[in-house]
Amino acid sequence: MARFFRDNGLTLALGAMFLGSLVGMVLTGQSAYNQELVAHGQAGLDLPAYLVSGNFLSALLENWESEFLQMAVSVVLTAMLFQRGSAESRDPDQPDRDNDVVWWRHRYPVAAWLYERSLGISLAILFLLSFVLHWWFSLLATNEDAIRHGQPAGRLMGYLLDPKLWFESFQNWQSEFLSTALLVVLSIFLRHKGSPESKPVAAPNSHTGD
Repeated sequence: MARFFRDNGLTLALGAMFLGSLVGMVLTGQSAYNQELVAHGQAGLDLPAYLVSGNFLSALLENWESEFLQMAVSVVLTAMLFQRGSAESRDPDQPDRDNDVVWWRHRYPVAAWLYERSLGISLAILFLLSFVLHWWFSLLATNEDAIRHGQPAGRLMGYLLDPKLWFESFQNWQSEFLSTALLVVLSIFLRHKGSPESKPVAAPNSHTGD
């Protein structure tokens, strides 16, 4: 058991942090939303009803959407572009880190091509799925609010052009791109002993890669 926790500690710790944050989001989100409902003379939602509400699912999925976009972009761009001195980049003087190919490439070229890019493709698919679900539940949340104010509900395709949907997305996208860019640049000059996201402490700033 001790070996299991040692070998999987990073995933277990991040998973526990995710679940703790999710519970915190649910409880505080329910409380804040119910305060809003009561202010409009309506009854608050119990926990099961809140968990399937547009208010909760829209907020949840717009954040997942931005995270998957950030990871997909990071994986794909670091495969194509360089930043000399960054721990997050390949060395531009030695760009071909992966010279090995899967043994079945010549027999199944399409499958091999997909497998060689499967991480970026999977993250891109997760981003697109999250965006579509965010679009749907953001419309649901908007319609819930419209009904409270006696206004007509919107339609799915029309909502795709609504600035509210894109504001929700862009406000998260910009922060993801900023944090990724800062990690790329700060890892040129700064170190964190023991982290694979950092260059060795004694490495010069011009050293590129982990």
